[in-house]
Amino acid sequence: MPESSLAERGDRSEEQVSGAKVVAQALKTQGVEYVFGIVGVPVTEIAVAAQGLGIWYIGMRNEQAACYAASAIGYLTGRPLIVIGGSSDRSQETMGAFQEFPQVEACRLYSKFSARPSSIEAIPTIIEKAVRSSIYGRPGACYVDIPADFVNLEVNANSIKYVECCMPPPVSMAETSAVRMAASVIRNAKQPLLVIGKGAAYARAEESIRKLVEQCKLPFLPTPMGKGVVPDNHPNCVRAARSRALQFADVIVLFGARLNWILHFGLPPRYQPDVKFIQVDICAEELGNNVRPAVTLLGDINAVTKQLLEQFDKTPWQYPPESTWWKTLREKMKSNEAASKELASKISLPMNYYTVFYHVQEQLPRDCFVVSEGANTMDIGRTVLQNYLPRHRLDAGTFGTMGVGLGFAIAAALVAKDRHPGQRVICVEGDSAFGFSGMEVETICRYNLPIILLVVNNNGIYQGVDASSWKEMLNFREAAAMAPPFCLLPNSHYEQVMTAFGGNGYFVQTPEELRKSLRQSLADTAKPSLINIMIEPQAMRKAQDFHWLTRSNM
Repeated sequence: MPESSLAERGDRSEEQVSGAKVVAQALKTQGVEYVFGIVGVPVTEIAVAAQGLGIWYIGMRNEQAACYAASAIGYLTGRPLIVIGGSSDRSQETMGAFQEFPQVEACRLYSKFSARPSSIEAIPTIIEKAVRSSIYGRPGACYVDIPADFVNLEVNANSIKYVECCMPPPVSMAETSAVRMAASVIRNAKQPLLVIGKGAAYARAEESIRKLVEQCKLPFLPTPMGKGVVPDNHPNCVRAARSRALQFADVIVLFGARLNWILHFGLPPRYQPDVKFIQVDICAEELGNNVRPAVTLLGDINAVTKQLLEQFDKTPWQYPPESTWWKTLREKMKSNEAASKELASKISLPMNYYTVFYHVQEQLPRDCFVVSEGANTMDIGRTVLQNYLPRHRLDAGTFGTMGVGLGFAIAAALVAKDRHPGQRVICVEGDSAFGFSGMEVETICRYNLPIILLVVNNNGIYQGVDASSWKEMLNFREAAAMAPPFCLLPNSHYEQVMTAFGGNGYFVQTPEELRKSLRQSLADTAKPSLINIMIEPQAMRKAQDFHWLTRSNM
């Protein structure tokens, strides 16, 4: 062999690779496409290495928003959240190193998997296990801790063995006997109801669930992030009669929906004492929470729904569309829709929530992503703003966490830009909720993302006061001593945050201004926009059959 070939071979065998590059390549091998974060010692090199391999790096302004965006990407793409954190040098452990903290131990409480590689050579194995753990069973976050000295430490490239991309999650099916029992319970129901949850959307069960709805003529109700699995305007959707449907159904089938606070724990008086629940879920530990179900169907929601369809294919059955139950639901839907339309039609100024959302709904593209957070803004918005596609609704979800909106919107916009060019993201924020992550407007402008922010501004948290009342209060005492704790500064010009970074900003006070600004924002595909919508500070939602879960005396 020529000496030059021997030299080249020797050079390759001695090629060095840094820990940062190993982390990036391991992520790439596992199919990671997006990384969100804020760079700093010691993780800057990891972000640079990831970009070098074609992974998109999105620099955020706050770590919380970065995690919110990454979690939304996981929901939208099926590749859940992996958190990579830098920690102090191994040689300085227990010495009071810079930001030393037992991160691995702390994260075990809140993640499915938490580990620190023992060597650079171990990084690919740890990352593969983190990714696999995050998507198998019920999806969830995993944490990988990278010591600071690993980032720039170099080892022989030949010593690194990358683990091939983990296989897709195995598809599990329910026991056949349980499926037969569930079908029998549904057939014998006098007042059946399907509840379509976020789990059904994540499982991509939209085709099979829609077929079940239409084949068996069953009424259905989506949870907030289950909206769009079957379109909101489907004739069998009874979301406008939510309370009545839940309260009087005698058989309820839960497709990836938990009996937590969002569904009032499945308990009276929101439900009949003898209601029969059929739970369909990927997570065994979720079955039987709060209420003993009549039937449990453990497995992939799409696969289990197909099993149910097989039962109704063998012995066809339809729920009578002219039943008393359907008549009751339709009457309640009609009365609730009439009450909402009456509120929406009010011409007094400032506007109320229903007026705002009515005019927004008129112009929303059918294929847009709708992101929402806030108190009344989110609760009322989800009843008026419709979704027609699965996984196109993102909101505060189970934890009701404020601050998720802009991170979620950024994630949805990246997916839209990358996979569905032309789709827009409409992010509907309460003014208080916007304050949690408002600086992410700079991120939106930096990456020129197709986002329209609607800030529904009532000058406060739940409610506020008008400018004249605020000024009058300040004539008596300092704001800290007298201003109600729920008040924010009246008539704040949030749209100027957007214009400060080069986007379009609008301050609107009338329906005409709202319609015009939204039309202009939708037409302008070159820049993001923020529409600051002033509403009545004391505006509230229409009267409810039941109080909300937690009540205030204010």
